[in-house]
Amino acid sequence: MKMPNRIAELLAVAMVAVVSASAVLGQAQTHRPELQTIHVVALYPHLPIVIAQEHGLFAKYGLDVQIETVPSSDALRDELATGKADLAHAAADNAVAMVETAKVDVVLVMGGEGSTNELMAQPGTGTVSDLRGKTVIVDAPNTAYALQLKEILLLHGLKAGKDYEIKPIGATPIRLKAMQEHKEYAASILGPPSSVQAKSFGLVSLAKTQDVIGPYQATSAFVQRAWGREHSEIVTRYLAAYVEGQRWLMDPANKEPVLALVKKQWHLSDDQALATYALIQGHFWYETDARFDLEGFKNVLKLRGEIEGQWGGNPPTAEAYFDSSYYEKAIRKIQAK
Repeated sequence: MKMPNRIAELLAVAMVAVVSASAVLGQAQTHRPELQTIHVVALYPHLPIVIAQEHGLFAKYGLDVQIETVPSSDALRDELATGKADLAHAAADNAVAMVETAKVDVVLVMGGEGSTNELMAQPGTGTVSDLRGKTVIVDAPNTAYALQLKEILLLHGLKAGKDYEIKPIGATPIRLKAMQEHKEYAASILGPPSSVQAKSFGLVSLAKTQDVIGPYQATSAFVQRAWGREHSEIVTRYLAAYVEGQRWLMDPANKEPVLALVKKQWHLSDDQALATYALIQGHFWYETDARFDLEGFKNVLKLRGEIEGQWGGNPPTAEAYFDSSYYEKAIRKIQAK
């Protein structure tokens, strides 16, 4: 009769242990830090962001990243200016335009991409000079890649509004679609993967911006300066996760999953994906660790000064628009992990 009593005692002890363990687990879950939300706006899904989401890198740094894509840089700048978005990804010149034209105090906090843009034109276009009297399409007429287009055409003796018409259409993928549907849209500046797709659709490349303009700080991250100061830790953690995502993207060991990702994300054929991957592995598109190209940014300011007459043609120093402290802290945070 003693054995059954002993079994009952052991069962009772086991039940107490289970209940206690459940209580401890529940308490741990209750006190687990909640993810902090950051609202990000972009013109298209950036691969490092997609990777950071899919691989849990944002969560690793305690963040819940809410991504919104918008159809134009005008819409993107408005989202950031009104506080609907906390951080924006777009060509660095958009941040400069916000400061100088819209009088919104934003600051660049990270680089990301250089310019691998090309001036793409309708089939049968032989030279840049053939665009005389034609309509070319842009995102916004006075920022970023529209200035690249104006510079290339100006070097061939064509002035905007006099020798050709500029029509705002929207972000790069939207412009490619517009050129396919409207043959009267003679040309546009396109970057990968849209430039890769354009060639497979029969459009022709008239010039590469790298050859004409040189280094150019393209896609970057920027925030309102006051918001960044108040949320510096969130910005730093976001940049750390982004850099880790970009490292994964550029690691040759991940070639096959990256090819699968670009095909899925950008709806590319096998050949288009391979051509895009070659650009990813090149030296002009993705900057190592999403670094900010200071020399390339000086070219951004120089181009704005020349084409738009900003600052009387004499741009200020690049450091006036870029705060490297967030990025430097992000790299240290990665190294400490």
